[in-house]
Formats: sequence, structure tokens, C-alpha cells
Amino acid sequence: MAKFSEWLDGLDYELLHGDPEKVEIGEVVYDSRKAGRGSVFVCMRGSTTDSHSFLQKVIAEGTEAIVVEEESAMLPVDLREIYEGIAVVRVPSSREALAKLSAARFGFPSREMRIIAVTGTKGKTTTAHMIRSILESAGESCGLIGTTGVDYAGIHEETKNTTPESYELQALFRRMADRGCGYVVMEASSQGFKLHRTDAIDFDYGIFTNIEPDHIGPNEHKDFEEYKYYKSRIFRQSRVGLINRDSPYAEELIAGAKCRMYCFGIDKSADFMAEGIQAVNSPDFVGSEFQVIGMAKLDVRLNLPGKYNVYNAMAAISVSSLIGIRKSAILKALRLIRVNGRMELAFKNDTMSVIVDYAHNAMGMENLLETLREYHPKRLVVVFGCGGNRSKERRYGMGETAARLADFSVLTADNSRFERTEDIISDIKSRLVPLGGRYAEIPDRREAIEYAMKNAEKGDIIAVIGKGHEDYNEVNGVRTHFLDREVIEETARKFSL
Repeated sequence: MAKFSEWLDGLDYELLHGDPEKVEIGEVVYDSRKAGRGSVFVCMRGSTTDSHSFLQKVIAEGTEAIVVEEESAMLPVDLREIYEGIAVVRVPSSREALAKLSAARFGFPSREMRIIAVTGTKGKTTTAHMIRSILESAGESCGLIGTTGVDYAGIHEETKNTTPESYELQALFRRMADRGCGYVVMEASSQGFKLHRTDAIDFDYGIFTNIEPDHIGPNEHKDFEEYKYYKSRIFRQSRVGLINRDSPYAEELIAGAKCRMYCFGIDKSADFMAEGIQAVNSPDFVGSEFQVIGMAKLDVRLNLPGKYNVYNAMAAISVSSLIGIRKSAILKALRLIRVNGRMELAFKNDTMSVIVDYAHNAMGMENLLETLREYHPKRLVVVFGCGGNRSKERRYGMGETAARLADFSVLTADNSRFERTEDIISDIKSRLVPLGGRYAEIPDRREAIEYAMKNAEKGDIIAVIGKGHEDYNEVNGVRTHFLDREVIEETARKFSL
């Protein structure tokens, strides 16, 4: 247990009632159902609920430390008179307070490790996995937090958000530190910055992969300027920043940074540069080869295809070089790297290469298919659907992209939710067919994958996209196990491919 006043140290607050010196706490709570004696309750305003309305309930449960937000409902006067021992403080931002109180509750675990944060519109997951692989190749113990979940010390945990809520994030840091992790690599989303989930963390290294308009709309960002602003926050809480110099707005972001900056890239002059990039498609390998010049000199063989994966690799090489990781560990990790559901080579034989990727909108699909075109397939076949109960613009855009860039499409299910798969496919076809796209319509996703692989022609590349690492298919509110990679492997065995 600690005095409430100790956890308030460094927090901007106004004391409304009581004496934080006289209240002892051991837990931080923002769910009224978990409130009680020995905890500080942080009132939060959500999209549907304002927990300030539960103050009387949490007090009745024995809560003696309360944080309220500026311009929100204050503790009623009559309750303050009845409960003399309650300490109430008001803060400008409850979410910021939650982050700082959570860090204090877990003993500021991020200070015990080196934290590497990765942000950007594309490439966060792949870059984070590359960095972690390099660190582990060098013998370092490293935790990973991101879209594909949490991994540390042989433990895997699922997460709801790319960047978890601040309390969960600090709890994860504590578990990682206690398990001996010296490093943590985490994806830092724009929502993570906007909702103060990453407050109270000083990143040792902050990496910016790229930025394009995305995540703009209700419950996300009101416009691109807001999106860009929150992405840029990474350079206000990092000791060292790294940025893709070829990315739009790079110079603006560098100018606004509050930390020491380094650049990586391919086209523009940078501290770390890739040159001589070659696409390689051999019997047992689909990837790239290139040389690194500048502050590091390496001949790299990367086990992932495409120019944008070279950018991801350059981010990983740059930060690893600044940390001081030996070249042999970097080269080995990149030669063997495999990221579930991200340009993942799931199957390859003399006839076909089958790639699994998370591309689930027109932008991601276009990047993927243009990349695979660089490997000169006989045919580029894409197996895809689109999520139900989501904007129809996504399915229209994917239909148009498939017509332009794929030789053949197999239209199928992808988390149809509460819509009919056939109706979603019909929307995709409404844009694909007028542009001359060739296709087959197979609503069952397993059957669609089997069809594409059984009918492959020598030299084909088949891209199974949209789900990536996801291990479920959702229909009418029910999730059943489904992992593209597993189905591809089962199909290869079933038909002796």
C-alpha cells in the first residue's frame, strides 16, 4: 500500500476534498464494478458512459481516493460532508491521470527496460517483429506488444487494441520486467497517443515508418491534420527518433521533433540507405536482396518481398545499429524473418507461391499486388472478401483494385458478420465486373482457397488476403476458428500439391 499523495507526485491536479496524505491505496480502478477500499477510482468519460455518475456507488463500496475530470460532475457536497475520509482531486485529463497513476501503481516498470516504439500508417507490425527478431538473434530478451498480441518469455496474450489501455500497458511492462525482458518493442497507434495510453512512458527509440490518410472518421480522427499530429507525438516522448526520409511530411516531422533524429530511406539522402534492391524468387525463397550504406554497411537478404518491406527492414536495421547490435545477428534475423499474416509465404512448390497478407482495404491491397507484380508471376490470383457491417466503400475499392492489378479473383467470405456473404460479393462485383475483372464466386472461404490452389498454373502467385493473422471467421455474431495459413497447409496435404 502507498499514500495517495505519493502516486499523485508529478500529476497536475487540484485538491477538492480531503487529505491524500491520510489515504492509503494499492490499486488503480476505472471500472466502477472493481472499485473498493484500497483503490483509487478514476472517473472516465466514454462514448456511451460517464463514470462520474457512479461516484455514490464506488464510495458505498469503500473507495476513499477519487479522481474527477475538469468540467465534469464533481463529488456532490452532501457526500463530501458524510464521508470525511475521502480524498478527491480534479485533473485536466482523466486519461492522462490514469496513465500516470498506473505507472506509479506498477513501480514505473518501463524505466527498467529499453522501450522501442513504432508508429506509422503502414509497416508497424512487420517492423516491430523485425526488431524483436534481431534483438533475440543477438541474445537479448525482448517483449512485443502490437496488433498480433503480446509476446514475452514464451508467453502469448491476446489484446483488444494495437496499443492497450494505459493500465493494461503498465501491467504488461511489469510482467515483462519481472520475467527478465531487457527490451520491449511496441506498436504505438495514433489512438494510443490521442487517448493518452502511452503517457508516462519515455521511449528510448521512436520510429516513424510512413503516413497516409487513414483512420479518419467517427470515433477515430476528425481529419488528416489531427491524425498526423498524434502520430508526431512519438518524437515528443522519445530520446532518439528515426524516420523514413522518403515518406511524405518527413521534413515537417523532423522540424517539429523534440529529440535527436536519424533518417533511413532509399531515394533521398539519409543516415542509413538501401541501394541495389533486387526481387528474388527462387525455389525456396521469395524476398529481396539489397545493400545498406551510410552509418551501417551490410549485404542483406530479406525473407519478405517488396520495396515497402525493404523500408521496414531499414527501420529495424537503423535502430539495431544505433543500439549496437552486431551485424551477424541483424543479417541472420532478416534472412529468417517470418511475420504471421504479413506478406507471409504460407506455401511454395514448383507450380505456385501462396502468400497470406492482412491487406483488407484498397490501399493495402494495391500495395500488396503491385509488390507481387515485381516478381513477374504467370498469373497473379487474389482470394478475398470484405467485412460485413462496414463501409461499402471498402468493398467497392477492393473490387476496383482487383480488376486493375489481379489476373484472376476468387471472391469469398471475410467476417460477414450480420450481412449475407453473397450480398457483400455482389457489391465487390459491381465494381470489378465493369472494369473487366475475371473472377470466380465461392462464398465458403475454405473452398475458395482450395479452388485457387487446385487450379494454379505453373508460375502463379496466389495472394490470400484480408484476414492475415486472424484466427477466426465471424458470422451472425458467432466466431469459429479459421486461420488462412492452416487451411493453405491442409489443402496442400489434402491434394498432395
